[in-house]
Amino acid sequence: MTLDLAVLDAYQTMTGAAPEGIWRAPGRINLIGEHTDYNDGFVMPFALPQAAYLAAGRRDDGVIRIVSVDLGEQFETTLGALAPNNDGWHAYLGGVFWALREAGYQVGGADLALASDVPIGAGLSSSAAIECVLVEALNDLYDLGIAPMDRAKLARRTENAYVGAPTGLMDQAASTLCTEGHALFLDCRSLEVEQVPLDLAAHGQAILVVDTLTRHSHADGEYATRRADCEQAARLLGVPALRDVAVDGLAERLASLGDERLVRRARHVVTEDQRVLDACAALRADDLPRLGELMTASHVSMRDDYEITEESVDQAVEVALANGALGARMTGGGFGGCVLALASLDDVDTIAEAVTREFARSGRDAPATFVARPAAGAGRLS
Repeated sequence: MTLDLAVLDAYQTMTGAAPEGIWRAPGRINLIGEHTDYNDGFVMPFALPQAAYLAAGRRDDGVIRIVSVDLGEQFETTLGALAPNNDGWHAYLGGVFWALREAGYQVGGADLALASDVPIGAGLSSSAAIECVLVEALNDLYDLGIAPMDRAKLARRTENAYVGAPTGLMDQAASTLCTEGHALFLDCRSLEVEQVPLDLAAHGQAILVVDTLTRHSHADGEYATRRADCEQAARLLGVPALRDVAVDGLAERLASLGDERLVRRARHVVTEDQRVLDACAALRADDLPRLGELMTASHVSMRDDYEITEESVDQAVEVALANGALGARMTGGGFGGCVLALASLDDVDTIAEAVTREFARSGRDAPATFVARPAAGAGRLS
């Protein structure tokens, strides 16, 4: 059963009635630009076919009733009982109601049935997909008229202020704004966007996603620590954000920090911003070997300077490069998750098999692999 039919069936079972609509919001791949979003920098994600699906209908009694198809669980609360917390999967939904009402939008209760095929904890933004699909639904159900970028901001507020994960805007912007066949170049300060064509198959190439099955969480202390390091480095350098530090003369500028940890953190962000700009230019010029070089350099920076990779993702990158990939990098917040390999369509299966063999030799479970294609952002299905 497809997920749209699964949420329809679950909704009808829970309520005895048909929903007012069904919505979808995708997970995302970040092609390049890691931990730059909360530093006012640049990112370039694209949306995945994997997505969260939601069947929804309004209630006039202030009750929020949710069934999770994936977990086989049901949760119920009221609008008046909502308060910031990260207690379970339903916080990502309850937080959306809270964020909308805090922003002054007149939102009532709802019955909701949720299902998702975005892997949880894999660095593919499963939480953003859930937040964004509900923002889309409530925007339509209650005729709120919220612009797309503002919908993304409200979804991010759910994650930051309600769930307590100090993420930037990239995940929610990607889930909301991406278009099929394109990567989204986003300036996280100005919020200007450009849809950059990403038709790798036309050039005989593909993005292979290797899910290492090593799970992470944005709400843990490591992510918050990295963000605090960046904010401290920006203060010491006398700039609003690390985005304002130029690559030219970077070593001399960073030496003034006097703290090697802060030097490494800042160096990653500043050079990663430049890599995003260079990657965007490479895509416009159809220079895929250059894109691959930038992806690999990004991974090295995350591994050595930002220190957010982990043994399984490093191994997957090394094996992919040894078996013909033009470039490879971890994607997502770090400490596990997925690796992207830019490779010839003819080499994709070889790389996937090689990573699986190496994982087996290391005593790891076989990774999940798939070829990613740029999909459409959030919207109403029916």
